[in-house]
Amino acid sequence: MMANVATITLNAAYDLVGRLKRIELGEVNTVETLGLFPAGKGINVAKVLKDLGIDVTVGGFLGEDNQGDFVALFDKLGLQDKFQRVPGKTRINVKITETDADVTDLNFLGYEISESAWQQFVADSLAYCKFFDIVAVCGSLPRGVTPDLFADWLKQLHQAGVKVVLDSSHAALTAGLSARPWLVKPNHRELEAWVGYTLNSLEEIVSAAKKLKAQGIAHVIISMGANGSLWLSDEAIMQAQPPRCEHVVSTVGAGDSMVAGLIYGLINDLPQKDTLAFASAVSAFAVSQSNVGISDRTLLEPILNNVNITVIEG
Repeated sequence: MMANVATITLNAAYDLVGRLKRIELGEVNTVETLGLFPAGKGINVAKVLKDLGIDVTVGGFLGEDNQGDFVALFDKLGLQDKFQRVPGKTRINVKITETDADVTDLNFLGYEISESAWQQFVADSLAYCKFFDIVAVCGSLPRGVTPDLFADWLKQLHQAGVKVVLDSSHAALTAGLSARPWLVKPNHRELEAWVGYTLNSLEEIVSAAKKLKAQGIAHVIISMGANGSLWLSDEAIMQAQPPRCEHVVSTVGAGDSMVAGLIYGLINDLPQKDTLAFASAVSAFAVSQSNVGISDRTLLEPILNNVNITVIEG
């Protein structure tokens, strides 16, 4: 039997994660190395879902020259591997967390996708994605894949009846929204970019999110940093406020962890309030560690008990 969830990572990466008190521009900075992890947003989502007991298939592109750690990770976790190998190397992203939890990303360019490789991916993914309850498409676009190509592929998934969860940014997000995915998770700044003006209050954020939902998107989740998150569905509008984490190790993967928590609740038919609380707890837990995942689910309980959910409408 096919797994319930697939994640697609078109622009996979090795994440080199480090920490220091403050980055001094133009100076030599000594960084505490927290780890080098085979990653990419969709792979991070898959790791968390697998820790939560969900079978996951992973797909997208991997550079054939340095795929070893990815293959080892997939084997270790029991993730079904649908990745298409392409010439070249998977890129390295450097992610530095400063003391106040600000993260600086240095995202390098990786492999370039040829026209024939993209056509093969579209054909293959359309064939296997229709067997899954939810397909999470996460992260940026590699070289060679234009926003228009991306949007066209997403539209074909939509026409095939696939429930697409889209978590991307910039041109990929803007183009992807035109394909009417089932669920999207932009942050406050990305929502501002989409709507075209600054959002200075919760009321303005809700109003803009309603405009986004009116495009034909069933679930709109807006992440708002320290102000938690909003979820607009057909049934209700809710805000989640997770407890403050006293010891932030790294915020890398917090958004991916939230996507995983949302998917977990949705495929298990949890009420919206419970799903949002759970996803918020999973995201809050993520910042207390350097890698992505949930080694011990009991550690979520004290966080979950302190997530505050407010019903704004519904």
